[in-house]
Amino acid sequence: MKINNEIYNERGDRWWDSACGEFASIRFIVNPVRFGYFMKILHMNNINYEGMTVLDVGCGGGFLSEEFAKAGFSVTGIDPSEKSIETARRHAQQNGLVITYAEGSGESLPFSDRAFDIVACCDVLEHVDDPGKVMSEISRVLKPGGVFLYDTINRTFMSWIAVIKSAQAWSSTGFCTDNSHLWRMFIKPRELYALMAKCTIRNRETRGLSKSVGNISCLLDMRRSVKGKISFEELGRRLKFRESDDLSVSYMGYGTKD
Repeated sequence: MKINNEIYNERGDRWWDSACGEFASIRFIVNPVRFGYFMKILHMNNINYEGMTVLDVGCGGGFLSEEFAKAGFSVTGIDPSEKSIETARRHAQQNGLVITYAEGSGESLPFSDRAFDIVACCDVLEHVDDPGKVMSEISRVLKPGGVFLYDTINRTFMSWIAVIKSAQAWSSTGFCTDNSHLWRMFIKPRELYALMAKCTIRNRETRGLSKSVGNISCLLDMRRSVKGKISFEELGRRLKFRESDDLSVSYMGYGTKD
């Protein structure tokens, strides 16, 4: 079974379409929590935004890139999907944001060594065949002392139920394309820490991304969103995702390069 990464070209023009559950779920459910966490970490580390450069690896349609640009960073986004990059570039221009977008892969970043102060890699590592190569490239382009920001999905029974079954396989609740995620490609935190350590990036903290409602309420609201009874934006409000201690499904964190 091969992961279906073709959806980012097939649906690459729909990143900002609020009715496209594949992407709207990231925009309204995940992105607000992870960006809020990242900003908290940068504040804690006394990061001065002025002149700071951010690379968003696997930027897709630009959800995270735009948030960093609005906060005052100098942002570059890269993604292997040409259509996604076109969408990201167009949306940034329409909203008066200056972001440099480029087509390319995380396994071979077209940037010089030590080019960026911060590198974000979100919802990416569970989609690539060689996450170690991506981490190596991230380390190469990250300045010494630079900050690595990440989120990905844990390989657990809970993630199999939540991501593979509930959000993908079950027609009553699923809003993701078949094989857009494969459970075997999910990454346990200790595996990610080992990849980071090989690339001289030291993990500093890991936090969970968790819903604030019970499983039954979650499934019922997912069903309502699939049937069009509530919007994905409303679904995000109802699920109330938050930072937590629970790493059993999705997790995020940061590291620094030695």
